Order: sequence, then structure tokens, then C-alpha cells
Amino acid sequence: MAPRPQDNELFSQFRYTELKGFDYNDGDGTISRRDPSKIIKENGKYYMWYTYRNTVQSPVGFTRAHLATDVIPSTDWDLCDIWYATSNDGFTWEEQGPAIKRPKKPALGWRSVTTTDILKWEGKYYLYFQAFNEASGTKGDHCPVAAAYADSPDGPWTIVDQEIIPNGEPGTWDQYSIHDPYPLVYKGKIYIYYKAAYGVRPEYLVAAGLAIADSPLGPFKKHPLNPLFNSGHETALFPFKEGIAAIITRDGNENSTIQYAPDGVSFDIASVTALLPFAAGAYIPDAFNSNGNGRGITWGISHFTGSQGGNKRKYSFLSRFDCDLSLDLDDPEMKNTRLYLDTDVFFSRKLSKNQLERINKKN
Repeated sequence: MAPRPQDNELFSQFRYTELKGFDYNDGDGTISRRDPSKIIKENGKYYMWYTYRNTVQSPVGFTRAHLATDVIPSTDWDLCDIWYATSNDGFTWEEQGPAIKRPKKPALGWRSVTTTDILKWEGKYYLYFQAFNEASGTKGDHCPVAAAYADSPDGPWTIVDQEIIPNGEPGTWDQYSIHDPYPLVYKGKIYIYYKAAYGVRPEYLVAAGLAIADSPLGPFKKHPLNPLFNSGHETALFPFKEGIAAIITRDGNENSTIQYAPDGVSFDIASVTALLPFAAGAYIPDAFNSNGNGRGITWGISHFTGSQGGNKRKYSFLSRFDCDLSLDLDDPEMKNTRLYLDTDVFFSRKLSKNQLERINKKN
């Protein structure tokens, strides 16, 4: 959008701030909060929803899912409910408790309900989420999308016991799972962008597609050009000008990019940057009413996990990120293309034991 990144409205660095108001049981892995929704402002407060786990022990691991039980999770997103919190400033949050609890077996999502996002439509509120009927890792990470609705962001929420966006037919790219449902209102319709992974970990491929409907509970029709992205483990989107912009974090050849589609479908790389937020849920004031004049974003909530911190913690925690991807903000500090980090950050990326053995053997 400009010859220099500093002049590009879709280029930004990202800065991070620890949140106040959440307890993680001294980091023992039994409590986890992850995958925050986009943020909305209602009743003078900011609201967000997220995946919440409180289990007797930390997860046994994706590859050891056979050891999971009704109380011991396989992964960080197993045996989870959806909780919510509110804030006056976006930094200090007050946890309000569960929004959606796992229903009783065999209802959809009885094993775990996770990775939710929010839609406001005609005065009602809708949460879309992943609904697991088996421990993650048992056969992969397989699940469809379910939904719930309420008259208030504080609930109570009524769960719709049906698949909102079904998995694809056998042999298609999204046959096994539909993750990270991300609703926006665009051109008067409900656009839900979603992720699917195919192949076997860790060699699997991640792509993202789109399903469109005239009403919140569908029927949703998948776009014929799916998948729209060939990259991005966690993709956050927002209205921008007449189209849709996307933050592509992790996985694939186009990771660490910010992309733009004037039609909400045909995305091209708008910028390349670093330290993008994981599982970003931005504050998007015009997520449901941009009317072809999307203004962009300046902050949101993301998560960090133990693996990102280079340690053995098997839980996730929420963090705030700030950026300048907005037509209404001019923050030169966010536009600096030179990223200076403490050397401890670089040295934390040390060689593994296997790498050292390979080098020593060669020497």
C-alpha cells in the first residue's frame, strides 16, 4: 500500500503487556486460559470470551491421548469450558465465570468446548465454538463448529445442539476438523472464516476458508474458492477500508504476514512483520457494522503457551497486544521496521541436544 513500510497502513510492530486479574495456580499447569475471542464493548465495558481449563493435573500430551480420562486432559484444549471476563481499560480484567459449560454426553461438545468467537446480530449475541466429542489426539484434532445464543453478553446462553458448519466430505481439505470460527458481518451477510488442518502432525498443512450465511444459525455455504489461505495456524481478521484484512500467524509459506482482500476473499500480502500475536482477538468496534469503511485495529488479547516460552509448562495465559493497523491512529513507534531485542531473547533460541551432537560428531 506504500513504497515504505512506515507509510503502510497495514504494517505494524506489536507490543505486549501482561494482564491483571487472572490466577494460574502458580503455573502448575492445572489452570489454562487461551484462544480469546474478539473484544466487544457493551454496557460501558469490554467483554471477551476464552477457552478455560481447570483440571486435576496438566495435560498428558497430544501423542499420549490414550492416557486421558474423564478428569485428565489430553491437550491444553481438552476438558475445557468457555468463560468470559470484563474490563474497563483492557489491562485489568474481572473474570465473570462460565458462559458455556460442556453439555452432558452425548450432546455435541460433551468432551470439550473451545476456541470461541462472538457475533452481534439484530440485538442478539452468538458464540461460535469448537465442539469436541472425543479427547483431542485420540484420532487427531477432529471436531465441527457449534453455537449458542443469548439476549445479553452476560447470558444466559442457549446451546444449539447441531453442527453449524459441518466438516467437509471425505477427501476434502476440511473433512476432519473446522477450527477457530471467526465471524464478521460483511456486505450484510455473516462471514465465518475458519481453519482446517489436514495431514498428520507435525507434517500437517494448515489452511483457512470461509462460510457465508444470511442468518446466524445458517445454513452456511462454504465459498467455492476455499481454502482462501495456505498459511496461518491462528488467523485474526478485521474490516479494513472496503474489504477485510487478516493477521497470518505461524505455519505455511505466508506466515508472519498481514494480508488484505478488497472483496473479503482474494487475499494478497500487504506487509511482512515479526512477533505477531498468537490466537489474536482484537478490539474491533466495527466488526458487525463497517458498511464498507473498516477502520482497522489498535489492540487486543492473545495468548502465550509454555512451548513459546521455551519451558515445560503445559498451560496457556492471556496477554494484551497493541499495534497500529488503524486508519485513525498514527503511532510512529509501531511503524519502526528495526526490531531491537535483548540478547537474552536470541540466546534463548539455543541449539538442541541433538543439534549439538550432530555438530560435535562432524567436528
